[in-house]
Amino acid sequence: MKMPVIRFPPGQNAVEKLMQHLVIGAGSAIAAAIIDQYLSAGDSIVAVSRSVQPDAMARADGRLEWLQSDYSEESIQGICNRLRESAMVFDRVFICNGILHHAHLVPEKRLEEVAAELLTEVMHINAFQPTIWVKHLKPVLRSQQHCILTAFSARIGSIGDNGRGGWYAYRASKAALNMLMKSAAIEYQRERRNVQFLLFHPGTTDTPLSKPFQRSVSPDKLFTAAYVASQLLSIIDGLDPEPSIQYLDWKNTAIEW
Repeated sequence: MKMPVIRFPPGQNAVEKLMQHLVIGAGSAIAAAIIDQYLSAGDSIVAVSRSVQPDAMARADGRLEWLQSDYSEESIQGICNRLRESAMVFDRVFICNGILHHAHLVPEKRLEEVAAELLTEVMHINAFQPTIWVKHLKPVLRSQQHCILTAFSARIGSIGDNGRGGWYAYRASKAALNMLMKSAAIEYQRERRNVQFLLFHPGTTDTPLSKPFQRSVSPDKLFTAAYVASQLLSIIDGLDPEPSIQYLDWKNTAIEW
């Protein structure tokens, strides 16, 4: 696999470049809004996506490095190795990958609709891929700079909050993500105390992921990606630094595990 070349804006090198944000799953609507808001603030971004860099983000003036990945472990490890070798220091990491539906996948309403191959697919994308990123990011996030690592979870992954059932694959994958990140946060506290974890529920956002399920959502509960990104960045900026991991929604309210 050909490895991406990590470049720096003109006049900067790896030693001078002290702060950087990493956005994984950059092709999603909320990730794009996060990138846009950070670029507007003058920050620098490394973005990872299956897709090529959108033309709309060409205005970044060298502050956006866009890397493509197929999200295989080989690709993830290769990108993380390059980031480590570049000596970049990240203060914000976002893992935005996720799946809810596609042409052959819809949330299950009844047990009769559950299929092992679809359970496996959703679990792999929503729970296992983020964990593989966290695994290979550990050598990257080795500085003393405080770093907040955010993974996109969902309230539906809360076991305590599950009063309606259904949506088996999605519920299970987000619950698994929560447990995997909880375990990772404990290990990071032993070896990378500078890293703090956040599991974030964005609410129902007007994106392709939620599009088929928006009919029953009142207009005041359907958020734009820009609004969700603003809420998330505000939460991160004011996050209590003590807990190693928190599970919060867009209102900065704790969610029952």
